Amino acid sequence: MHKTLYLKFILAYILFGVFGFIVVATFISNMTVDQCSKNRADSLYSEATLIANTYASDLYNSEVSLDSVQKQLAALGTFMSADIYIVNPSGRMVVNNKDAANTDSEVYVADFDPGLAGNGKNYFTDNFFGMYEDMRLSVIAPITGDYVIRGYVCITAPYSAVLSEANSELNISYLELIVLFLLSMIILIFFTETVYVPLRRITTATEQYAVGNMKYRLSVDSDDEMGYLAASLNYMASEVDRKEDDQKKFVANISHDLRSPLTSIKGFLEAILDGTIPPEQQSKYLGVVLSETNRLTKLANGLLTLGNVGSTGMILHRTDFDINEVIRSVAASFEQTCRNKKVAIELVLTGEHLHVNADRERIEQVLYNLVDNAIKFSHSDSVVRIETTERHSKVFTSVKDSGIGIPKNEQKLIFDRFYKTDLSRGKDKNGTGLGLSIVREILRAHGENINVVSTEGVGSEFIFSLPLSQEDQ
Repeated sequence: MHKTLYLKFILAYILFGVFGFIVVATFISNMTVDQCSKNRADSLYSEATLIANTYASDLYNSEVSLDSVQKQLAALGTFMSADIYIVNPSGRMVVNNKDAANTDSEVYVADFDPGLAGNGKNYFTDNFFGMYEDMRLSVIAPITGDYVIRGYVCITAPYSAVLSEANSELNISYLELIVLFLLSMIILIFFTETVYVPLRRITTATEQYAVGNMKYRLSVDSDDEMGYLAASLNYMASEVDRKEDDQKKFVANISHDLRSPLTSIKGFLEAILDGTIPPEQQSKYLGVVLSETNRLTKLANGLLTLGNVGSTGMILHRTDFDINEVIRSVAASFEQTCRNKKVAIELVLTGEHLHVNADRERIEQVLYNLVDNAIKFSHSDSVVRIETTERHSKVFTSVKDSGIGIPKNEQKLIFDRFYKTDLSRGKDKNGTGLGLSIVREILRAHGENINVVSTEGVGSEFIFSLPLSQEDQ
């Protein structure tokens, strides 16, 4: 978003006001003048029709005198602020409200045309047949008798009065427009505070994230979509920052785990080549070199496994197999290790056979890693307990030791890659820190979970679940 976005809104707001005034000054102005003219004409025409049906009709029927009618018209003309004429069809003026009745002289209205209004209107605007210098609003009502038009009542008023009334109404319209313009400013201010300002903060935050400043924190105090977007960006930044830290730790850990065995291998091989190690001891140190090579192979295999899981997902070959049989087989493979460390393995298995649906090879790897860790961190003359339990179409497998345990604040980190609870690495010389990560990824691929219960100095218990096979269900 560029800085011109807000200027566009300001420009739109100003254009709204300008076009509003243009509309009021043109269309609304014309409509107001037309409406005021019509209202004034309707009033005058009603009076003209009333005069035609009363005073003028009586005059033509010789029921009232000309002088009496003139006085009535004078009073009405003063009341209506208009001029009133009674005119014959030929255009000869009979009487008006301004001049005293005079039968000796004849005055004609030049080019008198009673049908001048036309076009559906009952009025017309001009100088009333050239009798006035200013514009007039005029109406003409016929005087009828015996089904014949005997004359006309003409009423003409200054058109300036109509314009004055229209301007008064337009002033109200302008005032309303100004009030509306000011009220719309509240909307603009509201938009600025609730949309534009948060959007600018979000833009600033994204610019900071783009240059790598993931420590920048966005502050938008809102419960709407803007607040949700800001919270999502903060969460994204924190996750990216955490991933970067994990990546740095990953590089540091893998560098350490690669450098240590390579240094040992290089040192022993150089010692053998330069004769520092006598021939009779070379087989011993070649065994150490082989052990370190196996460690590197194990590390490479672990990294390859995790890499495949992270990029393409783990391909599983699910079958129904006896989990108890697999546990017995894995336990038997640690017989020599248990003898050397004086650790016993106790099996508490549900039934003779207990079938699950999973990838047998992967589950063997899970059990091997868990049992290997349990033995590795157990004290001498202790017991590693492996137990299976069937519950709610699930088989829960527990591997429990009575070893050194895991500190509470580190239990949520033990499944991270290369993480080791013994920071001195004194107890786990051959470990890669990938075992539990691989265990978790394998179980996640199965759609299952693994949990740990541990007390420092007492021991640890790892429990994972697998689906019971359809046959056993």
